[in-house]
This record gives sequence, structure tokens and C-alpha cells, in this order.
Amino acid sequence: MKRDHSPVLPGEGATDYARYMRTDELLTLQREPAEMVHRDELLFQVVHQSAELWLKLAVAELTEAAGRVDDGELSEAELLLGRASLAIGLVTDQLDMFRHLPPATFQALVPALGNGSGAESPGWKQAQAASRRLDQAFARYLADRQIDLRKLYAGSPADPVYRVAEAMVDWDERVSLWRVRHYKIAIRIGSHGPTGTQGSPANWLAKLIDHRFFPDLWQARTALVGGPEDTTGATPGTEG
Repeated sequence: MKRDHSPVLPGEGATDYARYMRTDELLTLQREPAEMVHRDELLFQVVHQSAELWLKLAVAELTEAAGRVDDGELSEAELLLGRASLAIGLVTDQLDMFRHLPPATFQALVPALGNGSGAESPGWKQAQAASRRLDQAFARYLADRQIDLRKLYAGSPADPVYRVAEAMVDWDERVSLWRVRHYKIAIRIGSHGPTGTQGSPANWLAKLIDHRFFPDLWQARTALVGGPEDTTGATPGTEG
């Protein structure tokens, strides 16, 4: 007997897959060929739009992780942070598509971009805010239980508090790697002037590479091995 594949979900679309995933809407969010100043606008938009989706997921995981830390559910928080770190890793990996975007092509795209800038990314702004909330939640957890970070890092890596701290460091590091890759790609395709040029966005981007969401964690690690105190990490909330 032939199975009935008629859609049963409400909404637009010829199939339930199309209705649930909203593919008809999703696939019209890119500019039509007749609107494009260059065919690689599709590449440019797909990379950025998919990055916004992964950032949306990362923000959801970070937000939930902060709540779990507040509730003392550290194992759950650790798992959620791992998911957020994987999401930002995927955002980083897809930047390789821009290796296929020569400088001349990017310059042809510039008129279509208006005054747009990656710094205006709503996903990134939300990721910054979620990271700050997580930092505050973890600081409260430590303060309420009078846990010293240096003693924590001198203890067992199996300690749930230690593992959450490491998951936070992983997130911080993944974000830094994303910035490095973004910076290198921006220079490669010519979307920013060279570092050292007065007023160049590349100077601003290069400075952000050393920013850390959780400077206290990094400083505790450095102090444990007798190194100099960390002076490169900005305090949460200072990044533009």
C-alpha cells in the first residue's frame, strides 16, 4: 500500500518538511540573481546568514548554561557549553568559503553592502551579552561557596566546578580562534585595509583577538604556573 505523504502540519509548503523547516521562506532570504551586482553575493550571504543561525544556537546554550550554574547543575552547564563551543567552531570553519572570494570580487560586492559591518551582527551582540551573564553566574557560584580559583585549578580536573571552568575557557578560546580566522580572511579578501593604516578596521579587529570574556579564569591558570599576571584580557562588557 502506498504511504500517504500529504502534509499534516499547518503552514506554507508542499511537504511537512518544508512546513516545519520553513524552507520556502528560508530559501527566499537571499538576493535573487536579478538583484545581484555579482553572483558571489549568494556565497557572501549564505556564509553570514548561516553564521547568524549558529550564533543563535550558541546564545541559547550559553543562556541556559548560565541558568544551570545558578541552579547548581554544573554537569548540565558543562554539556551546554560544549554545544556552544561546537557551534562557534562551525561558524569559524565556514569562513573557508571566503577563500574563493578574490579581492576584486569583494570590491564588486561593496556597493550592495551599503554601510553594513560584521560588528552589527545581532548574533554576535547577543553572544557577548550571554557570555557576560555566564561570567556573572559563575562568579556568584564561586563567591557563594567561597571557592578560590587558584585552589580550584590546583585540584582535580574531575571536579565539576573545574570542568565548568574549563568549558568556559574552551568557549573563550573558540571565540578567539574565530576572531583570528575572521581577521586573516578579512585581510586576504581585502575587506579591510592593512594593519597599521590609520583608521583601518583591521587595527580594531586585530586588537579584539586578545579580548577574553573570562579573564579571571585565564589569570588563575597563569598564576598557577608562576607566570606574569594577565594584563591583556579586558573585563566583561568592555568590548565594542
